[in-house]
Amino acid sequence: MRQAPKAPSRSSAGHALRNLFIVGCVLLWLVPVYLLLVNAMTPPTSYTGEPDWSPQGFALFDNLEVAWDQAGIGDSFLNSMLYATVCGLAAVVVAAMAAFAVVVLPIPKPSLWFWVIYSGTLFPLQIFLAPLFGMYADANLYDTRLGLMLVYAAWAVPFAFFLIRNQMTTMPPEVTEAAMLDGASFRRIFWRIHVPLMSSSLGAAFIFQFTAVWNDLLFGITLSRSPEVQPVMAALTTLNNAYSSSGPPVILAGALIVSLPTLLVFLVFRGLFLRGIAATAR
Repeated sequence: MRQAPKAPSRSSAGHALRNLFIVGCVLLWLVPVYLLLVNAMTPPTSYTGEPDWSPQGFALFDNLEVAWDQAGIGDSFLNSMLYATVCGLAAVVVAAMAAFAVVVLPIPKPSLWFWVIYSGTLFPLQIFLAPLFGMYADANLYDTRLGLMLVYAAWAVPFAFFLIRNQMTTMPPEVTEAAMLDGASFRRIFWRIHVPLMSSSLGAAFIFQFTAVWNDLLFGITLSRSPEVQPVMAALTTLNNAYSSSGPPVILAGALIVSLPTLLVFLVFRGLFLRGIAATAR
């Protein structure tokens, strides 16, 4: 006798639903990207006022040139590259030292120090804006690169500390004890042993902080106003106001310029990023 076909198992149905959910998430991300690319290459004179789903011409390079040179995105782009790179590196170094102190050094109440440092990620950024504005105005740090770099570096430390500290707690204490028996100082243990072993988590922390500083808007529009100091996200809002009459194509070309660095950083260092996330999640 012929056997009746088996009903689909729950596992196969769950697998199909998971794949459908993933495809939906991918489409939710790809559709705005597609609209950004199509409308960024549209000539401003051909823009009808509604989003175009198909190319109406090709003026991408002209729109990029207007956004980069005439609208001043280029100067702010270089400012953000400086802020994101320098402040990201500084935050990772300070966070690694703080994690080493909390996990390895014999300090009293390490859990208390952990929460003191990590609490910097628990408060909304808006509560810092008014005090920082007044303090920066009194200290002549308002609308200066140094002022923005100080606040970006300090803001990036707590989350980088959280990531690095998570991996450092998984390192066996016998490594530190053996180095101390050989006469190594804590400074030597940190730079020669812990930093090389934590390279993946340090890299992941830097990618996180580079992206966070690059995408910041609140501090940029609150603590700066001149094009020579403003980060690129603040300059993008200025571009939106200045070129709103010429249509979105120039503005979208500026948004395309702004989105490239973080995308390239992730694509180039995705292996290091994934290893760092896996290491900190243990």
